[in-house]
Amino acid sequence: MDLKELNAYAIAGKVDELNLISMEGGIYLLEARMHGAAYPLSDNHGQMFHLRSVEHAREVLHAFPSLPFNLVHTSVHDEMCGLGASAGENLKVPIAFR
Repeated sequence: MDLKELNAYAIAGKVDELNLISMEGGIYLLEARMHGAAYPLSDNHGQMFHLRSVEHAREVLHAFPSLPFNLVHTSVHDEMCGLGASAGENLKVPIAFR
């Protein structure tokens, strides 16, 4: 899904929430959740749309209708300690959309 599609779904009220996923190395990825499924945001070339920060995400989304917006930190325990990741290890924090 690209920005135009995401905006159209958001205006139509079909987006349940947006999750800004914090990855290692200061990279953020955006996903839209609709009807329990995740739809990652892609750029014009079909590649993952990389964001630099929460503020960069807000700038990109400035014209969108207000939506529930979360910052999600993925668990790195499997890389740090050799432990397997589980679904409950992600930290999801609501943040202000504007």
